Amino acid sequence: MTDTPFCPTVSAALVGLRNGGLTPQSLLDRCFARVHAREEAVGAWQTIDEAATRRIAGLNLVGPLAGLPVGVKDIIDTADLPTGYGSKAFVGHHAGADAACVAALRYAGAVVLGKTVSTEFASMHPGKTRNPHNLKHTPGGSSSGSAAAVADGMVPVALGTQTAGSVIRPGSFCGVVAYKGSYGWTDTTGIHPLAPSFDTLGFYTRAVADIAPVRAALAEGARDRVTARKPMIGLCRTPQWDQAGAGTKRVVENAFEKLRAAGATTFEVVCPPSWNDLIETHRRFMLREMPAIFEKIIAQRGEKISDGFKEQVREGASISAAEAARHAQAIADRRGDFARMIGRGEIWLTPAAPDEAPEGIERTGDPLFNRLWTLLGGPLMSLPAGTGAKGLPIGVQLVGAPGADDDLIDAAAWVEAALAK
Repeated sequence: MTDTPFCPTVSAALVGLRNGGLTPQSLLDRCFARVHAREEAVGAWQTIDEAATRRIAGLNLVGPLAGLPVGVKDIIDTADLPTGYGSKAFVGHHAGADAACVAALRYAGAVVLGKTVSTEFASMHPGKTRNPHNLKHTPGGSSSGSAAAVADGMVPVALGTQTAGSVIRPGSFCGVVAYKGSYGWTDTTGIHPLAPSFDTLGFYTRAVADIAPVRAALAEGARDRVTARKPMIGLCRTPQWDQAGAGTKRVVENAFEKLRAAGATTFEVVCPPSWNDLIETHRRFMLREMPAIFEKIIAQRGEKISDGFKEQVREGASISAAEAARHAQAIADRRGDFARMIGRGEIWLTPAAPDEAPEGIERTGDPLFNRLWTLLGGPLMSLPAGTGAKGLPIGVQLVGAPGADDDLIDAAAWVEAALAK
């Protein structure tokens, strides 16, 4: 890595901006210096808004995030920057308006630094981004650029989205804090859909305390600061535990024991047999929703869309209405089960990814340990918790009750501090 300093965390940046230790211009300059030093190697950005440094002096920066630079995943519309949806079919495309989440951040005073790399339409076909911890390894997907940009200290916070594992897995691979909200936690207007029954906004920071002020700008009534609270913690290995790598098993179990030793009330969660098939339920129902969104796009621009993505859409089109109805009922039933099983005063600890980031950037890794929780609809976080055999980060995934996002963040702050001791 270069000697160019990281940009500050969200919390440090906001303190500096408020007490005069930083100006919006000096903070942007620091972010751009890091981007210019590292972007050629990491490839986190699709578009950088170099004009932001010229416009900042003329802006009336007010609001709780005044002057805070943010990265925006390239499937999220921005009025002043192109939004290419991670696709060769939409190079140079301008949406002409901000997505609701971007508008909310700007209203709070945030400054969009640029658009971060997404996989194609936030699915599986990778972009150019590399893992900043080891450039030979994937950063994960689909929010690859956002996770890598925050991990490499180019920007304090960056937006991502999750339909399967696209926020949590890159957070684990890149060693940053990742937050995916409860399904429906904020307005997704202006975010290109992939599978609307699962599409959810999330974002990355370098500390849990940084999540709250950004979330408060995006969700009415959300708390703008964290109060660390010791939770009840359930270890949930999930039905896929045998497919976890040795590094993930060690990190998750060590974290659980460390939290127990720190004074948390701990227990083990056994998933009911009715959850055993939910990975495939999620996959098939997600694919079923894709043709309605993408068949017309493929008909018009198919020569610029990857064969793998077109195959996903074809598989989705082959799924019958009867099968889709069965999956929809299973999803509704299991979401009800989950809401009854998990208490608001507890969180579940589970793998965030099969293991550390795989070598190569041709694939983004497997969302195996994320699909279940995305389907169930609760809030999720990934916290750095250790390293694997190759020295790359491994995170643990924290699962909260649907709608209890603030409680999960407070619990995560306690977990973060306990794991750091």
